Amino acid sequence: MQIRPFRPEDTDAVIALWQDAGLTRPWNDPRKDIARKATVQPELFVVATDDGGRVLGSVMAGYDGHRGWMNYLATASDARGQGVGRLLVAHVEAALLELGCPKLSLQVRTTNPQVVAFYEHLGYGIDDTIALGKRLITD
Repeated sequence: MQIRPFRPEDTDAVIALWQDAGLTRPWNDPRKDIARKATVQPELFVVATDDGGRVLGSVMAGYDGHRGWMNYLATASDARGQGVGRLLVAHVEAALLELGCPKLSLQVRTTNPQVVAFYEHLGYGIDDTIALGKRLITD
């Protein structure tokens, strides 16, 4: 397995991963999310591929100088349990640490306890916070 930066030709495979993992929502156009990420720290958008080049997983990350964020972590359903997600998280953690990032945060939907357990297994804890949001651009 190889972890490398996202390439435009990965778009359809990555969106299929996100859809299969239940990460997409009608109000977030994944193509627009990818295009936006291509303009801001694109090196922190990576994919995991097998030896044949098939995309097995993806993750987007970013660092704003205060905190790092991880979004859209997904692995192919037939590759789950094989360490793909763990390797992607380790890659993001190392990249953010190299940038001097002191804390990495992420959000998981409350309807997804399996993913919460995955992150807890990797040493993440539930922060006592409430996530608020405001859409500035309607997709």
